[in-house]
Amino acid sequence: MDYAAAKSTMCRQCGRSFAPSIPKPGLTSPGREEQPASVAPATGLRKIGGLWNREQRFRIVSCFECKRRHEVSEAATSTNCPGCSAHMDLRDYKINTSFSRSIRTRGDIHLTNKGDLNSTSVVCRTALIEGRMRGNLECSESATINFVGKVPGRLTANYVCVERKADVQCYRRVFVRNIDIKGRLTAEIIATGTVNIHKTGVLDGNVTAKAINIDQGGLFSGQLVIGEAALKQGELLPQPEEEPARLKDDEQDLPARAAHPLPAT
Repeated sequence: MDYAAAKSTMCRQCGRSFAPSIPKPGLTSPGREEQPASVAPATGLRKIGGLWNREQRFRIVSCFECKRRHEVSEAATSTNCPGCSAHMDLRDYKINTSFSRSIRTRGDIHLTNKGDLNSTSVVCRTALIEGRMRGNLECSESATINFVGKVPGRLTANYVCVERKADVQCYRRVFVRNIDIKGRLTAEIIATGTVNIHKTGVLDGNVTAKAINIDQGGLFSGQLVIGEAALKQGELLPQPEEEPARLKDDEQDLPARAAHPLPAT
């Protein structure tokens, strides 16, 4: 048997040199079968390259400081704003015990029924509240409330859902875009969108919203204002007194007084 790539060989019978004939493509010599090409084992570099070439998922986050939006990987735990270089936390938090530190993340927060969130300020993307919360909560997307208790802090979210088994009393105003009430809620709601009270929902408090939907069986008790909810912080502050200006106007209406007192008679 000769090497397949040899250009010449010698006959074993007569000793003459000759060039072996090249087989035509598609033909195989008798008694031989084509062997399938072996697959080279994947090396470490190939494995890393395969992981790198996989489709990566991204999401859009906005900076806490300059509000600039940019794209980050879903697997990232932190990033820096390309505009102002501010650091942003992207981690998710699951709270099972007492927690008193402030949280500011673009990730999600899950407060379990055994958790106690006593932070003065909590900023996140979405929140699932099943335990005790005693601070301010601000969600850029949604907040789901499923516990029985009181919320002394301020609640702000794009969307809020009060679950069926929830019984919540909010001491401060609730600022939302849309809200679904399936359980019991006692609060004053300022909504830029729609307030939905389902058939198992009960809402006790004043509502300012663009629209309200109450299913058959749902209960609502309070004052209702339908229209633009454009309250600003400055409108909640007392207006400056205008007494000095009014006094000046009154003085202009008074007749001119004599420069010297009149003599006594």
